[in-house]
Amino acid sequence: MTDASPILTTWTASDGYPTLVASWPTSGPPLGRVVVLHGVQSHQGWYQGLGRRLAEAGFVSHLPDRRGSGANIKDRGHTPSAGRLVEDVGELVSHLDSRDPGIPTAVVGISWGGKLALLAAGRYPDTVSALALVCPGVQPRVGVSFGERLRIAWAYFTNRTKRFPIPLSDPALFTANPAGQAFIATDPLGLREATAGLLAASTFIDRSVARVPPRIHQPVLLMLASEDRIVNNDLTRRYFDRLATRDREIIEYPGAHHTLEFEPQPSRYAADLARWLRERLAAR
Repeated sequence: MTDASPILTTWTASDGYPTLVASWPTSGPPLGRVVVLHGVQSHQGWYQGLGRRLAEAGFVSHLPDRRGSGANIKDRGHTPSAGRLVEDVGELVSHLDSRDPGIPTAVVGISWGGKLALLAAGRYPDTVSALALVCPGVQPRVGVSFGERLRIAWAYFTNRTKRFPIPLSDPALFTANPAGQAFIATDPLGLREATAGLLAASTFIDRSVARVPPRIHQPVLLMLASEDRIVNNDLTRRYFDRLATRDREIIEYPGAHHTLEFEPQPSRYAADLARWLRERLAAR
């Protein structure tokens, strides 16, 4: 999806799980570090354009594939717990900080990844200096049926690795761009099924996300797409207003759909994000 390839490395979490991380260094001293968390179905390959553009703007960028997704084949579509996913983010940020100390870190959460970004910011305030939420899935329009929730709950107690379809099978939910839809439909690394363990973890994450606003004191940017079919923008704005931070900004893109990376001009939201990061991280 981009003409500049990232540096691919494998980072290992404290429980031994190996994770692919795509990184873009800067040409000079970095203005900051950015860790981008992708959505439930996507992976770092969807957002390589963003990683490259942030690096060109002066921010060393790291895009990990969430465990069980993207190029991470082990335990495909599964997680041992909700807490483990949040710990993965905190451990990765600590690892990057120990390798290159003194660089402030911003976490960018895209879609479902916005929930993990919020929880990581609330749990690790000393290492997450700023938070950006890109069409975050905190108030989704799309979900599983009541009957499916019952089946997932039963499987959670009887067979946590049982698989269920992720209710995002239509690429048109993500973008109106035909090329983007074709990419999503044929993406061999896209996650289309999840285990009862991951789907139950998502429910537990939702409950934690509802409680985390009083702990979010970092600067926060919210980016919304006016034509989003996955996220309820009105409810997301109300949630955003509950965050404890006094440094907040909202940018909404008229006519845009959920995955801003597939918009006709993806450099626009990348430039807006880079501008906001520059203003917030420079003082750090």
